[in-house]
Amino acid sequence: MFEHKFKPIPVAFDIKGRSAGMYSVRQGKRRIRYNPFIIAKYFEESLRTTVPHEVAHYIADILFGFGNIKPHGQEWRDIMIAFGVQPRVTNNFDLTDVPVRRQRRFLYRCACTSHMLTTVRHNRFQRGISAYFCRACGAQMEYNSAN
Repeated sequence: MFEHKFKPIPVAFDIKGRSAGMYSVRQGKRRIRYNPFIIAKYFEESLRTTVPHEVAHYIADILFGFGNIKPHGQEWRDIMIAFGVQPRVTNNFDLTDVPVRRQRRFLYRCACTSHMLTTVRHNRFQRGISAYFCRACGAQMEYNSAN
């Protein structure tokens, strides 16, 4: 179909939270991950939509390079259409009874107010990788370690 031979990649069922699937490349290794709770609860719908969605990301990455295209851009949409699937970005699954991951939040302050940053942003700040600035006053946010 795409005049290319695609190598098999690992598939894992280890996502928690609200996401049904994810295609990722880390340290040059590609894999597709699925949320086992959502897949089990909506098996048929997942086979029709979630599986092709993630496989289309893999194919788009191989054909065009992830750094050269938007994740849900025209290339990805064309692949979904070639699969015969509507190129939707999200599903409207009822996630009642599906375990969802809760992010911790950390209190940061700027010159004008306080902000709650997620664990990921907090860790980036703590490692000195990122700094965050208030959109209202422009001041750099600082961690309030008293919380």
